[in-house]
Amino acid sequence: MSKLIFEMGGKGRRAFRFPKCDVPEVSLASVLGENNLRTAPPVLPECGEVDVVRHFTNLSQLNFALDTGFYPLGSCTMKYNPKINEDLSRLAGFAEMHPLQDEEDAQGALEMYYGLERALSSVLGMSRFSLQPAAGAHGELTGLMIIAAYHRSRGDHKRKVIIVPDSSHGTNPASAAIAGFTIKTIKSGPDGLLDLDALAAALGEDTAGMMLTNPSTLGLFEKDIVKAAEMVHAAGGLLYYDGANSNAILCKTTPSMMGFDVVHLNLHKTFGTPHGGGGPGSGPVGVVEKLVSFLPYPLVGCKDGRYYFEEKDPLSIGKVRSYYGNFGVLIKAYAYILALGAEGLDEVSTTAVANANYLLKRLTPAFDLPYGDGKCMHEFVLSGQKQKDENGVSTLDMAKRLIEMGYHPPTVYFPLIVHEAMMIEPTETEALETLAEFADALLQIAEEAKTCPDKLHAAPQNKPVTRLDETTAARNPIVKYTV
Repeated sequence: MSKLIFEMGGKGRRAFRFPKCDVPEVSLASVLGENNLRTAPPVLPECGEVDVVRHFTNLSQLNFALDTGFYPLGSCTMKYNPKINEDLSRLAGFAEMHPLQDEEDAQGALEMYYGLERALSSVLGMSRFSLQPAAGAHGELTGLMIIAAYHRSRGDHKRKVIIVPDSSHGTNPASAAIAGFTIKTIKSGPDGLLDLDALAAALGEDTAGMMLTNPSTLGLFEKDIVKAAEMVHAAGGLLYYDGANSNAILCKTTPSMMGFDVVHLNLHKTFGTPHGGGGPGSGPVGVVEKLVSFLPYPLVGCKDGRYYFEEKDPLSIGKVRSYYGNFGVLIKAYAYILALGAEGLDEVSTTAVANANYLLKRLTPAFDLPYGDGKCMHEFVLSGQKQKDENGVSTLDMAKRLIEMGYHPPTVYFPLIVHEAMMIEPTETEALETLAEFADALLQIAEEAKTCPDKLHAAPQNKPVTRLDETTAARNPIVKYTV
C-alpha cells in the first residue's frame, strides 16, 4: 500500500526555500481579527521535491483512465478525447482571454461561440442553443426553468407536473423537483419501451411536460416517440429531450423530428470533450423557435461579419452561470465537430451502434437480456440475475473481477428496472480487437461463476486496494487525516 503524503518526509525537509522577505510584516490579527487566527500551525508534511514528485506520479499511475484502458461505462459515453482538441483549447488567444474583454477584442472567441451554437442547432434540429450550462444536470435544470417560464408567460400556472418514465436517468426527477415541479413516474411496457396507455393516463391539465431519453437508458429506440409527442402537446405540455444518449443518433435523426421542444446535450458524452474527474463539463440547452425568447442571456449574434452579444429578451430566464459557460470545453467540442463534419458525425453513430451490437451478440449466450429483441442502439443492459440465482455470484462480484482483469466495469445496478443490471457502452472509438478481448473476459467470468465462485467473491486481489466495505465507507467516511 502506498504511503500517504503525510507519512512521508522528515522534519525540516524542504523542496524549496523562498528568499528572505524584504517587505515589512503586517499583523494578520489587525487585518483578519484575532478570533480568525489559528492557535497552532497546520499539520503539513515536510517533504523534499523528489518525494513529492514520486508520490504524485505514483498516484497518477494508480488511476484508471481512457488513456490506459477500455472504459465501457454505460450511459456515460467514455469515448477517447482527441489530444489536438486539448492543444486548441490552450491557444493563447483563447486561454489568456478575460471574459470582460470588449467585444471588439474578442471577435475570435465570439466567432467560435457563435459557430458552435449554429453547429449544435443544425445537428439537433433546434432553433437556438444556450452554451452557458456547466454540465448535463445543470442543462436539465435550465431546460425545465424554460418550460416553467413558458407556461407562466401564458398564464398557465396550474401546469406543475413533469412526467418521467421509470427507466429515466436519476437526474431527471431530481432536476424537475429542484425546478419546482411535481414528478409523476410512469412504468415502462413489457418491452421496456414507453407505455402509451400509461402516458395517456398520466396526462392532464396539470401537465407541464415530459422528460425522455431516446434511445432510452435500456439502449432501445422509442418507436412510438412521434405519437407520444403528439399526446403530450395535445395535453398542453412540452417534451424535454435528455441528450445523454445523443451519440446514437448523430446525423441519423434529430430531437426536433421526434417532436421535442427542449434538449440538453452533454458535450463530454457526445462531442469528444473530457468526462469525469470532477469537471468541467458542459450541458448546452437548445429550444424550438417558440421558446427562443426564454433562453439564458446573452446569446451571440452576427451582423456584417461582426460578432456581438445580443440584448436580453424580456422573457429570458436570466443567466444560469457566471459569464458564458465552460469556455475551454466549448472549444474542444467545436474542434471535434469541425474535424469530423456531418459525414464523420454520421460515422460516429454508425460505429457506436455497430460496436454495441457486436458485444451484445457475443454476450447474450451467457447473460440474461431482460428487454429488447437482441438488437440495441449505442448501449445495452444485461442482467447477472442468472449468475446470482444459480451460483451466488452478484453483478458486483463480476464487476470486481473485471477490475482484476484490467478493465473498468460497466455501469452496474442501473437502470433500476433491471435486477443485477450491467449497462455496457463501448462507444465508437474502440477497435474490434479491444471489444473481442472484453467479451472474452466477461465470458470467462460467466464460466468462473459456475466453476470457482469464491474467486469472484474475493476479487480484486491484484490491486493496491482489494474488496472494500462500501456500505461502511459511504455511511462513515474518513475524510480527514489524523496524526
